[in-house]
Amino acid sequence: MKNDIQSVSKKLVKAYNSNKLINPIPEKFCKNIKLAHKLRLLCESKIKDTKVGFKAGGTIITLLKKLKEKEPFHSTVFGKNLIKSGGRVKINKYTLGTEVEVYYIIKKKFFDFQGKLNSKNITKFITHMGPCIEVVGFRQKKKGIKYLGDLCSDFGVNIKFIVGAKKKFKKINFGNLKNKKGLNINGNTNTVYVNPLNSLKFVLNKIRKEKVSLDKDFYVFTGSTVGVVPIKSKGEYIGKVDKLGTVRTTIN
Repeated sequence: MKNDIQSVSKKLVKAYNSNKLINPIPEKFCKNIKLAHKLRLLCESKIKDTKVGFKAGGTIITLLKKLKEKEPFHSTVFGKNLIKSGGRVKINKYTLGTEVEVYYIIKKKFFDFQGKLNSKNITKFITHMGPCIEVVGFRQKKKGIKYLGDLCSDFGVNIKFIVGAKKKFKKINFGNLKNKKGLNINGNTNTVYVNPLNSLKFVLNKIRKEKVSLDKDFYVFTGSTVGVVPIKSKGEYIGKVDKLGTVRTTIN
């Protein structure tokens, strides 16, 4: 098993570094979520790119129930995959689609915190927030998902994060998220693992358990409200979070 997982991780990391696709990895690394996380961590440890934050995935509770999982997954976000609103993203036929999300910027002093995180004290670590479009897709010649581990094992299937303008953090009762290209697709933040702050708490607790530490402020992306929205055609996509802002990207 050790040599097996090492071999699979090398292939996935090579695909990440070269922007090329590989054949699907063995299903056993996807079916078992614990093994999927183990593979994810191994892949992430081999990537030399700068870590800029973390993401939550599979945050829609109905999806978790459908896939028979108890909680979402999380993964690392690298600098290579972060671009500003208006940037272009090149896709391939294995790109799953787009997600509109909320992001938070967290103070690096979070890593010195020893207490228990809760809905009140978590806010003291947030400096800014903003809207985001995540383009998700496999680094494998693979379509669709059968297990949550399909996404987790491919270290989050995060192809690009397009971030909108950041605003100073304040508690906002925002709800609707919109993702449009010709037509509107609406979601609501109360489906994001109850709400974006709860999703944030989930991610921060997980990285503490993994004893991760960064030397600068970092992003946390909290997950989609409506799941993955397929990309029907190339062109400009716009994401809007009510009371927070708009983000856009050109898919080509």
